[in-house]
Amino acid sequence: MTVALDYRVAIYPGTFDPLTNGHADLIDRASRMFRQVIVAIAESPHKQPAFSLAERIDLAERVLDAQGVANVEVVGFSDLLAHFVEERGAGVILRGLRAVSDFEYEFQLASMNRHLVQDAETVFLTPAEEYSFISSSLVKEIARLGGDVSEFVDARVVDALKRRYAD
Repeated sequence: MTVALDYRVAIYPGTFDPLTNGHADLIDRASRMFRQVIVAIAESPHKQPAFSLAERIDLAERVLDAQGVANVEVVGFSDLLAHFVEERGAGVILRGLRAVSDFEYEFQLASMNRHLVQDAETVFLTPAEEYSFISSSLVKEIARLGGDVSEFVDARVVDALKRRYAD
């Protein structure tokens, strides 16, 4: 089935467990490139996220609202990304590349998405250099072990992580 897609609308999918400063940087920059950016937070129960889908959506909304970006929508989804892209009529799938090591997986993912949604394009953005080493997994591990993650995530996320990993 071919669906008319809008190339001014980008979907930025991910688990965002939690949203990092690197994610927020990409979203901010993408919001200047596209009419609308949909931050699509995947339920991803197989990844055993630290935060529920509702918590991740709430955190992302609060962080991004504080940034003041008007053309960003945060939504959760639990189906195949290709179906979600078609449902929303987005013409672009936005992905972040932190390092060369990300490329092989992201290239494979982009190729599969192109096969599933032939008219959608995958666009890669790299984070600002100061965020290139940040990952949600590392942030959670540091927070779980009592480390300071305040330079990697918004203060709202710091508070949520402290509550999540409180003794």
